[in-house]
Amino acid sequence: MTPFVDIAFLILSFFIMATKFKPEEPVKVETPGSVSSDILEDANSMLISIDHESKVFVNFNEPKSKVKERITAVITGLNQSRNLGLSNAEIESFKRAPTFGVPFNSLKGFLALSPQDQANFKQPGIPVLDTLNNELVWWIDAAKKAFSGAKLMFLIKGDNNSKYPTFEGVINAMKRNEEFKYNLVTSQEGAPEGTDLYRIRNQ
Repeated sequence: MTPFVDIAFLILSFFIMATKFKPEEPVKVETPGSVSSDILEDANSMLISIDHESKVFVNFNEPKSKVKERITAVITGLNQSRNLGLSNAEIESFKRAPTFGVPFNSLKGFLALSPQDQANFKQPGIPVLDTLNNELVWWIDAAKKAFSGAKLMFLIKGDNNSKYPTFEGVINAMKRNEEFKYNLVTSQEGAPEGTDLYRIRNQ
């Protein structure tokens, strides 16, 4: 029995040290539930989050093999198209920050902060309600150009308490970029009894 106990402890130690815990989400969003069986992969994706205060945030995901090459292209494109005047250090800061929810006129100041100050900074959200100045339009445009040649998925994650006009502003930004296909991120719920999905899950 002694060797078996040793092996069990070795296996347990391996899993404890090798396990990678999911990082805390930068924007807390309580999503509505759905019974969809689809599990979305977040590689090559732009996540648009709407929090409980109806503030809009974006972040980008790409394969690790790209080493944030396309994320660099996003901020470089925005820097040129919107004349942001970002320094090389601020562009590097963009690649490290987990999520963005600041207007363009505040982006340079936000990126100049230390990572700790960025984490503590209360971001006001990307403006989307003004149809003439929907800044999310430019974020989506920059993402499409940066991810050209790859299939870019658009994920929209809205809080249960967010307001409809903000969601409408997000959809309008998608339309202005001629993007009509996107995925809504929801919490998975149990399928109703008697449905095909219920039978599949309980086989």
